[in-house]
Amino acid sequence: MTKRLVIAITGASGAIYGVRMLQVLAQATDWESHLVISASGVMTAVHEMAMDKAEIEGLADVVHNVRDIGASIASGSFQCDGMVIAPCSMRTLAAVAHGLSDNLITRAADVMLKERRRLVLMARETPLNLAHLRNMVAATELGAIIAPPVPAFYNQPADIDDIVNHTVGRILDLFGIEHAGLLQRWQGLKKNIEM
Repeated sequence: MTKRLVIAITGASGAIYGVRMLQVLAQATDWESHLVISASGVMTAVHEMAMDKAEIEGLADVVHNVRDIGASIASGSFQCDGMVIAPCSMRTLAAVAHGLSDNLITRAADVMLKERRRLVLMARETPLNLAHLRNMVAATELGAIIAPPVPAFYNQPADIDDIVNHTVGRILDLFGIEHAGLLQRWQGLKKNIEM
């Protein structure tokens, strides 16, 4: 049976995370990707990656318009395994934390929460103000997982791809999605360090 994952890309910096997720899912024969991208997400992707909307949409199995509140993913009766907002802007985080379903991204996120499905928010901002932190707490209390794209350096990344792949691999792990070679898993220290 095909599994489904909703990927949303919003206007925060880091469109590459959502794009990379779509690229990996395109290789996973048992997963179907559903994409929603905001207008700000498109602008960010054009600026950061020189990718236009059509190129990004071409990576997804199914594409939904962010203004289409009547889309399949807006209903709890649509069967899927979860949703990742990658990256998640502070505006989107605030809307999710307070149940404001004013577009398809925030409505689909609300559906994930009400149906008790996995919702991962790759919150992207720094430094964080108190409103950001409170919204992260509120979203967590509702059942979302806050997973900022924080690089890991124990794997000694050589370039941006290594950093992005590691983070994307960790997110895909949350859904049990196979991704051979995407990240180096921690194997413990190679040598004993005196304390």
